[in-house]
Amino acid sequence: MPFAFAPFSAASRPVHLVPEADAGAFVAGRPAVERAWLEAAGFSGALGQFCLLPGEDGAPSGAAFGLGTPAARRRGRFHVARMVADLPEGDWHLEGDVDTAGAEETALGWLLAGYRFTRYKSAKAPSARLKAPEGVDAARLLAVAEGEALTRDLINTPASDMGPEELEAAMRALAEPFGAAVTAIRGDDLLTAGFPMIHAVGRASTRAPRLLDLRWGAAGPTLTLVGKGVCFDTGGLDLKPASSMGLMKKDMGGAATVLGLARMIMALGLKVRLRVLVPAVENAVAGNAFRPQDILTSRKGLTVEINNTDAEGRLVLADALALADEEKPDLLISMATLTGAARVAVGPDLAPFYCDDEAVAAALVAGGAAVADPLWRMPFWNPYEALIEPGIADLDNAPSGGMAGSITAALFLRRFVIESPRYAHFDIYGWQPKAEPARPKGGVGQGARAILAALPEVL
Repeated sequence: MPFAFAPFSAASRPVHLVPEADAGAFVAGRPAVERAWLEAAGFSGALGQFCLLPGEDGAPSGAAFGLGTPAARRRGRFHVARMVADLPEGDWHLEGDVDTAGAEETALGWLLAGYRFTRYKSAKAPSARLKAPEGVDAARLLAVAEGEALTRDLINTPASDMGPEELEAAMRALAEPFGAAVTAIRGDDLLTAGFPMIHAVGRASTRAPRLLDLRWGAAGPTLTLVGKGVCFDTGGLDLKPASSMGLMKKDMGGAATVLGLARMIMALGLKVRLRVLVPAVENAVAGNAFRPQDILTSRKGLTVEINNTDAEGRLVLADALALADEEKPDLLISMATLTGAARVAVGPDLAPFYCDDEAVAAALVAGGAAVADPLWRMPFWNPYEALIEPGIADLDNAPSGGMAGSITAALFLRRFVIESPRYAHFDIYGWQPKAEPARPKGGVGQGARAILAALPEVL
């Protein structure tokens, strides 16, 4: 989906951003026709209050949008995006308290409010264009919006049209315009290449499992992104109930998010050597499905006892992380829709992450706050290591007890990162359960903008 700002030279109408505390003065200072209209509408500057302003000829001459109070604004983000679909067609610019609204957040929110998923049903996008506010890096925001749109499109596509093969095609389509190279190891070749757990998880599907590998950039520090690409998850033989299977088209949300982030990085021409690894599988049920109590030997050589075939994401990530770790990248990041425990802990809106490096963790939190991409740091809690150690294998993929599930999953993954100096793991949701400003119900990126913002501080 293409995004665009209005040209600076274009004639445009103003959107006045008005905090609640300034609404009285704003109304009193408007021309008589506008003042009468605002008074009749009861415009108070409450958060989200929107009012078109009439000109002398009766046509809209501008608009007023209420920014509410600081307390109200803290209860959400991208507030100005609420009105984008209601504005008449044409070009608009911001006036008033732009700094309070956040110029970059407002501009990005305006762009993202134009996102529509139209693969299966047409949907009209808003026709109101914004002039990028002064001081905002418009090219960067456009690249971010395009990356986010890619992530949303991939997650929103149902598994019937987004299996391992289609995910590979999406990676190749992403790579081509930027001159990136993509390789893939498929099916039984995974065994000879040393990826037994990716093969085990995906072998029951009629759609061959694969490990996808994208490389881009010839100079700079090394950054490797690993994204969980479980294109659909039945839960395997420990079958999920229908209520839990309904959203499993989004179980490749980690892959979708790292691909969206990769698009941002390549479009912006960042000076990094980028690698993206995606283990792409479908966790299906058949006679050759891996079983509870099986013991798998990973690429790293660690053995894993399978105590729930529905804890498959960490298995495919483990083999991919082991490969990534062999190159000792300067920064290694994994992203996955990994555990329901993360949702219980922080809900759908926050992306929890794990990182032992204080500088990287601080940069991620600061980056998330700066670009309206909220994160919450969780601990690699070493005392829980014993929980992932069963009696007859090195690791347990699904510890009993039902506690600290996101932490134990993160600890499991960390066992496969030995050589890399800095590692962060994101346990994301990848789904917007109800529509919010700039975020329609459906697939959504989490953590990518925060990582992008943090890169200058950590690489």
